Amino acid sequence: MTQRPAASLPPPDERRRLREAGSLTQAQVADRVGVTLETVRAWENGRTTPRGHRKEAYAQLLSSLMEETAAQKWAGEPEVRERQQPSPERPLTPAQAFDALYAFCAPALVRQTYLLTGRRELARESVEQAFQLAWQRWPEVARDRDPAGWVRATAYDFALSPWHRFRPRYRHPEPPPADASDRALLDVLLKLPPPQRRTLLLYDGVGLDLPETAAESEASTPATARRLLHARAAVADRLPTLSDPAELHRRLAELASAERLRAAKPVTVRDGSEGRARFWTRAAIAFTVALIGTTALTLRTAPTHYEPPVPPGATVRGVPPRVAPGPLSGAELELRAKLRSQMQSGPERLAPQQQ
Repeated sequence: MTQRPAASLPPPDERRRLREAGSLTQAQVADRVGVTLETVRAWENGRTTPRGHRKEAYAQLLSSLMEETAAQKWAGEPEVRERQQPSPERPLTPAQAFDALYAFCAPALVRQTYLLTGRRELARESVEQAFQLAWQRWPEVARDRDPAGWVRATAYDFALSPWHRFRPRYRHPEPPPADASDRALLDVLLKLPPPQRRTLLLYDGVGLDLPETAAESEASTPATARRLLHARAAVADRLPTLSDPAELHRRLAELASAERLRAAKPVTVRDGSEGRARFWTRAAIAFTVALIGTTALTLRTAPTHYEPPVPPGATVRGVPPRVAPGPLSGAELELRAKLRSQMQSGPERLAPQQQ
């Protein structure tokens, strides 16, 4: 009798990445494998290990997701595939590793940021900005323990920035979803405070556990638990059918998948990141040149020795101050008229007359 080889499973982090790349929720994985939602979370966190027929079913599901991800990643023109496909003898180049991370995370991340903001264009812009920053800091991101979490946290920070309210393109709301239940759920989410909305999406939407949610939202575990409880209570108060966390998780996945949101190509994101870096580099050089020129001009025109200030004027004793002439008297007016009536030239001269 031939013994079947044991099914091999990827690491826990890779399991979660494969699920997100396949646009599957933890609840959908649990339904396909035949386990509970908490079991899938434990498998992805590494707390427990699948065994028996559940392990085989889980391995087959992950294998199919891996094949779908590889097919989507390498889909395109033949010359593009030949240029991007790495050689078996050589490791991935930085561009190839970035493109793989982008193809794995970007589609699901755009849908997640849409639930955070309720704006389709802002969701795409947030993801592009996060990956552009990741490409600028690729050595740091590539060595990070969870590159997908690094990009997700950056995209969430940009999407929830309060400065978007001052941008003219985001002053007016976008058209809501077509389905009435989707509109109601999105309206409830957008009325939550941003920290509670982010915590609810990370825990009940993405499927992170409480410590991971606290670390990514930069809060303590008790504070994150309180935010999660308040957010669930607010949602259950408006939509009583979503009081069950499993049902809430399913509805969040359905709402995110209902919108057809597409991310840009990874080449476009890398080119945009490099163009932004060139722009800021040139701006810094221009500012430095202007600062040097201003400093040189100041040094050229500045005085080279001390010039004492001119003291204010002082009255000299014994000399009467100069005064302005006052009004003329009657005799002075008569004399002026007489002088003006005489000839201005000639031999005649005025002689004083005795009274």
